[in-house]
Amino acid sequence: MICTLHLRYIHTHSKSLTSTMRNYLIILALLISSQTFSQKAIQGFTEETVMKEFTLEEKFDSYLKAENLDQWMKYLSGHPHHLGSAMGKQYAEWIRDQFKSWGYDATIETYKVLFPTPKVRILEMTAPTKYTARLAEPSLKEDATSGQTREQLPVYHGFSPDGDVTAELVFVGYGVPADYDELDKLGIDVKGKIVIAKYGGSWRGIKPKVAQEKGAIGCIIYSDPKDDGYFQGDVYPKGAYRSSLGAQRGSVLDLPVRPGDPLTPNIGATKEAKRIERAQADNLINIPVIPIGYEDALPLLSALGGPVAPAYMRGALPLTYHVGPGPVRVHLKLEFNWNLVDCHNVIARLTGSELPDEWVVRGNHHDAWVNGATDPVSGIVVLMEEARAVGELVKSGWKPKRTIIYCGWDGEEPGLIGSTEWVEQYAEELQQKVVAYINSDGNGRGFLYAEGSHTLEQMVSDIARDVIDPQTNVSVLERKKSALAAHASDVKTKKEILNAPSISIDALGSGSDYSPFIQHLGIPAINISYGGEDGGGEYHSIYDSYALYKRFKDPKFDYGIALAKTAGRATLRLVNATVLPFDFTSFSKTVNGYVSEVSTLLENMRTSTEVEDQMIQENRYQLASDPTKTFVQSQAKGPVPFLNFSELLNAVATLEKSSDNYAALIKANPNPGSNLAPLNKLLFTAEQNLIVDAGLPRRPWFKHTIYAPGYYTGYGVKTLPGIREGIEERNWNEAQQQIEIVAKNIVQYSKQIDKAAALLKLK
Repeated sequence: MICTLHLRYIHTHSKSLTSTMRNYLIILALLISSQTFSQKAIQGFTEETVMKEFTLEEKFDSYLKAENLDQWMKYLSGHPHHLGSAMGKQYAEWIRDQFKSWGYDATIETYKVLFPTPKVRILEMTAPTKYTARLAEPSLKEDATSGQTREQLPVYHGFSPDGDVTAELVFVGYGVPADYDELDKLGIDVKGKIVIAKYGGSWRGIKPKVAQEKGAIGCIIYSDPKDDGYFQGDVYPKGAYRSSLGAQRGSVLDLPVRPGDPLTPNIGATKEAKRIERAQADNLINIPVIPIGYEDALPLLSALGGPVAPAYMRGALPLTYHVGPGPVRVHLKLEFNWNLVDCHNVIARLTGSELPDEWVVRGNHHDAWVNGATDPVSGIVVLMEEARAVGELVKSGWKPKRTIIYCGWDGEEPGLIGSTEWVEQYAEELQQKVVAYINSDGNGRGFLYAEGSHTLEQMVSDIARDVIDPQTNVSVLERKKSALAAHASDVKTKKEILNAPSISIDALGSGSDYSPFIQHLGIPAINISYGGEDGGGEYHSIYDSYALYKRFKDPKFDYGIALAKTAGRATLRLVNATVLPFDFTSFSKTVNGYVSEVSTLLENMRTSTEVEDQMIQENRYQLASDPTKTFVQSQAKGPVPFLNFSELLNAVATLEKSSDNYAALIKANPNPGSNLAPLNKLLFTAEQNLIVDAGLPRRPWFKHTIYAPGYYTGYGVKTLPGIREGIEERNWNEAQQQIEIVAKNIVQYSKQIDKAAALLKLK
């Protein structure tokens, strides 16, 4: 911390300092730095190189300027800039030009992708009374950009199909499978109906997906004030939460099946690419769907009849929540322009001086549904400031060992389109060269959030140890641990969290541009952000603006700088490491935990089924003995068999042995000399042993056998997805097959770790 202040002072006042004073301050800063870091280590660095890395990172920090984040956000959120828009192209060109001015080889790579925009939007209640939904967010005098109606995409869902339907309405809670189970108990069937669901509980695209599987012909998704409106806090502009007509745009592309351009599966959507017909696309839903604010939802829900909704389904509107169906009937009509538009990825390269064919890729998208100050501008300006500071390091004489590629993705909002098309086009080269992918998206005020490949978990913890939280002046590691401990269920767990030297990172599901890297190609990836003290309801609305961000999110961009320091260290450490900092013991422990979870899941299902069967038999007995009684009888789900986990358990044991062996050898031999290049290649390609060419059941694009978005959770991750979902769906043959597939993959993965360990022995 002191060293940072000294270096920043030297950098700021260099012109006014004499040569003697400047040299004195540099020596003092380095002496303080040496004392500060003498007790610390960085995974992947030798004793000879660790101090050099710490000094470089302090210098990197000294270049970061919050005023740049502020100015760039004001510019980049000044106008709507969705995929295919004129401003989207203009902003991409501006970002490219900034990279060029900082010394990068920067280009724009353009793809032709499908992106529907609305031309007809009608939602009206036709019975028992008449009501026409406004489907519009009003401009506010307190928000200068909210009135840009000619540039704004209206309230709609990307990739909803065209449709013109009229039917009775049914309220389905959050619209996830469990809600339909509850409706079944009430005798409610949605076949031939239009459903209305609350935002939340799952990713939005799951709601129409499940609805169409249940036979519904249309879907409405509304923002209930209990989730992000007045129940949570004052609404905008008084507070940050969603106002009555605020609505959440968003894609309903079936992301758990496949992200990216619907018409070019598995290939880059270049201008010359061969395209399939829209009817052939496997990631498009079939029923029309539209988002609305809670002011438009209130008349519909108030008029619904039928049973009262279960307590957990209810929101915070001033009404009794009924599920229907009827007497409400609604008419929903949607038509779209199904155009191919340009998708502009900004790709900026800084070639490595020693290992140019080992790439560290750092990305954040630049497209937004409207102005997008939080999502994604708060992230892309951080990425840019990181890149500018790295450029300053190069000007000062530093050279990156490995190649750095900064990416500003387009088309993330409609379905991770820009990143997916780039990954699909260059898949083979990326698998051979990319060491790791580092992602960010939106950013706010609060705690560190990190998720990713668990081989990078220790690296993330070490970085969190070395970054100071701007609000509390303790490390972001300690602040995160304190937050986790505060929510611990018991004293023992609280103490364990506080005494732990590191933190765990979460697994990656979907929802941002890391997905094609890790889940399609098996490239290690992490996703980093700050948040938790920046609540609001601006998400995907016209109010995601510079004005709102400056008032309620990160007013001084302190946490923008914290993210730059965090992601910047991840980039620099991966670029400069002697031996790449992959920790297989963390991964081994994590996978072992996942195996225990699915085993427990199976056992709990068996116990639950036995209890249900017993209750059914008791009901039948009582019905036979006392005909005056009536019972609602459950349908037996069938027996839960014993699956053979032995092959998987043996594989996990092998993984643990291989991981521990590698950890001991790398500790004893941190610099393998002439074996360094082949060793690092084995390390960063190891994760590719966890993907399977055939992909996951019913969604072959997703190939990773350890991490994937859930088929019915959307963004939410399912670990050991093939096994877990096979068990959950009671597809026992499939679950057993997946157990064997995962076991073989883990064995192959362990063999690659053993090859790396052998190189350490050969020194």
